[in-house]
Amino acid sequence: METKLKMIYWKGEKFWVGKLLEHPEIMTQGETLEELEDNMKDAYALMTLEDVPEKHEIKELAINV
Repeated sequence: METKLKMIYWKGEKFWVGKLLEHPEIMTQGETLEELEDNMKDAYALMTLEDVPEKHEIKELAINV
């Protein structure tokens, strides 16, 4: 299944930086625009758990902040 999302991006001092408009918590960078796009696809897959196998376990964690 293909999902189309909008990425806002800009050139920082050293890297291209971007985030997804639909998921502003997903942000990454790359040395080139092509690398930024590849990194964004990877970040989206990781953040949306698209690579989690059907057989998986869930554990609740307590985190002090």
